[in-house]
Amino acid sequence: MVKKVDSILKEVLEKVKPSEEELKFINENLEEFIKQFNSNAKKLKINAEAFIGGSFAKKTVIKKDYYDTENRKFSVPQSPKTRGLSDADVFVRFNKKYNEEKISKFTKKILNKSSKGFKVIHGSRDYFSIMAEPKFFIELIPVIKVDNPRQALNITDLSYSHVNYIKRKAKGKLLNEILLAKAFCYANKCYGAESYISGFSGYSLELLICYYKSFLKMVRTFAKSKTGEKIIIDIEKKYKNKNMILIDVNNSKLQSPVILIDPTFKQRNATAALSEETFERFKNACRNFLKTPSEKAFEIQKKDLEKVKKNAVKNKNEFILLEATTKKQEGDVAGSKLIKFYNHLTKEIEMFFVIKEKGFDYNNGKSTKYFFVVKSKKEIILSGPMISQKENIEKFRKKHHRTFVKGKKVFAKEKIDFSLKQFVENWKKKNEGKMREMSIEKLEIVE
Repeated sequence: MVKKVDSILKEVLEKVKPSEEELKFINENLEEFIKQFNSNAKKLKINAEAFIGGSFAKKTVIKKDYYDTENRKFSVPQSPKTRGLSDADVFVRFNKKYNEEKISKFTKKILNKSSKGFKVIHGSRDYFSIMAEPKFFIELIPVIKVDNPRQALNITDLSYSHVNYIKRKAKGKLLNEILLAKAFCYANKCYGAESYISGFSGYSLELLICYYKSFLKMVRTFAKSKTGEKIIIDIEKKYKNKNMILIDVNNSKLQSPVILIDPTFKQRNATAALSEETFERFKNACRNFLKTPSEKAFEIQKKDLEKVKKNAVKNKNEFILLEATTKKQEGDVAGSKLIKFYNHLTKEIEMFFVIKEKGFDYNNGKSTKYFFVVKSKKEIILSGPMISQKENIEKFRKKHHRTFVKGKKVFAKEKIDFSLKQFVENWKKKNEGKMREMSIEKLEIVE
């Protein structure tokens, strides 16, 4: 079994690890971009300097499937030299004399001197996406240079410290273990601190491997953890004990199932974005891999909706496929709006139907598809007014004919004589205002 697992991990590593040629090509592009950018900053007398950050700087970048949002299918990027390498982070460090609110404007001013086109991405701080190669982008992120992590006004201000820490700690075989961890989480939709994923950031996975020393040890440890159990990790022993962590770290950052103290800033939980739902999915993936080791555990498993639909019909359930669209900016903003609406719609559906299966998959566009497999509840009981509220009882009985009293309250039995498709159509008409409030432009039944 050990030999089989080792063989699988070796095969996976060959697929996800960029070649020296690919890395050299990307680094040459990045260095050329940085050289030009820093030169333009100097000409404009702006005290800022760009540096390579993120996974490229730490040698922990993996190849990923590229999702073509226009054609709604997975494919590899057009350029063979950047195959599966879709973006790289470059940070612009501004002298701390600069106003935080203006560093994005200064970055844009420097970029305007370049011949390359760019796109502004709105966030807590605006950053920029520059196409360096077909399907390969540089994400340019402005940050403030800080001497002490406490001075950081934004998490991105700590990026320089993060890069230096991982470069110092993760070397040799550990780098390969990090690649495996990232590939595994990416395939199982647990990679990304964005609100629509609520998973592990790249930095948190790097820290976890630095702590556990191997991908397998991390997987085995998390596979054994119980639901509701809080896992607390302090790699550099910044605190005397776990109780001190719970006292010192802001309570809002302690809600995640894993508390991972950032070695560069002890008041920060590096896994604060991780949700219980995503962590449970990750743990199940860990258990499945340990039970039946396979390369498939590192490959994105696309949902076969035709199969889901056939199974729904076979089991006398109803299947529906919906498409929701938002006007919000592609990426984290649009993703967070679409998943928030998905969760709200799920609750609305659950009032009248038993949900057997559902799915949401966002791929960085302005729209996404949801699917639901449901069974009608046939009949529901609605809670009405207290028996002392005579006027409200009269209104309630006009609206609901099959009422009864239980205790000090009036209730009504309501038959569910409509399909899920009918429910969605009626819900849309009644909740146009709610959809606008939630930044949803359109909701359509695809099938």
